[in-house]
Amino acid sequence: MTYTTAQLLQDLLVAWNTHDVQRAGMFYAEDYYGTDVGQRKPQIGRQARTQVLESYIRAFPDLHFTGDSVVEGERAVLIWTMSGTHAAPILGIPATGRAIEIQGVSILTIRDGLITHGVNIWDTAGFLRALRLLPEL
Repeated sequence: MTYTTAQLLQDLLVAWNTHDVQRAGMFYAEDYYGTDVGQRKPQIGRQARTQVLESYIRAFPDLHFTGDSVVEGERAVLIWTMSGTHAAPILGIPATGRAIEIQGVSILTIRDGLITHGVNIWDTAGFLRALRLLPEL
């Protein structure tokens, strides 16, 4: 059986959902380069990406993702929903104890079975509204 990109993305979600940072990191290339609308600086390298995951697990101990993917060649789009309870600081925001559910999209380049590039776009306004730091519009 051939290991497909769609399967790689599902296994990545499993690693994130089981909070297995080491396993999740193995899906990213050593020279990974990614941007995230919630991060000031790009993540460069596998370790930088796993540090982001660790920060979200600390902040949301019940962190959970669901997702669906569209794959074409070396490019994939992962459409995801993240949920959890904000129990520790993240992005400079102290713990609120509030539950969140936000949606996002990750546009990924995958070569030789590893994610080499990522652009992560997610509903930061919805995130802030869920934490009651931004009013409902």
